[in-house]
Amino acid sequence: MQITDGVAAAKVLAGLLVSDAPRPEYLEAFRPFAPLIGSWDLDVSWYDENGDVTRTTKGEWHFAWALDGSALADIWITPSRAARPTDGDGEWGLTIRIHDPALDAFRSTWMGLKHAVVMTFIGHSQADTITLEAREPRSAKTRWIFTDVTPTTFHWRNEDEDATGNITVRQRFSATRQA
Repeated sequence: MQITDGVAAAKVLAGLLVSDAPRPEYLEAFRPFAPLIGSWDLDVSWYDENGDVTRTTKGEWHFAWALDGSALADIWITPSRAARPTDGDGEWGLTIRIHDPALDAFRSTWMGLKHAVVMTFIGHSQADTITLEAREPRSAKTRWIFTDVTPTTFHWRNEDEDATGNITVRQRFSATRQA
């Protein structure tokens, strides 16, 4: 079957990308991410080196099971599509997460389209926190951390740790589940 129509191709790709549920063999591994499945409204803040807020906007974040239920995909958008007329064009980020049983951890790749950034992470979960650490050689160790996950809210932060152990928060998201 040859598909040359863009709309038809998009429907085929979306149908192949998104899954209804995780595969049974991944159910336990992905349990920390299960509460995130769905769509979220964000209050987004960026911080400078001194910890002062430099900018705020609204955002959105969408999570779904992916790739025949063997992965988790998400897209976050800042500013949100609704806020673009006032806040301008921003970042669309796509993440694919898989479980690596050999590491007993998540491998995660994030692609930020605006600046053509690709970051890979290794992620672990604890009781109420999911921490993803970047694997690229950089001057700072980058962590993306999900905390306070409830059925209707969660918090996320992007922080860097320099070689001396000083931590600088770069960005925070406060998420509320869309109705």
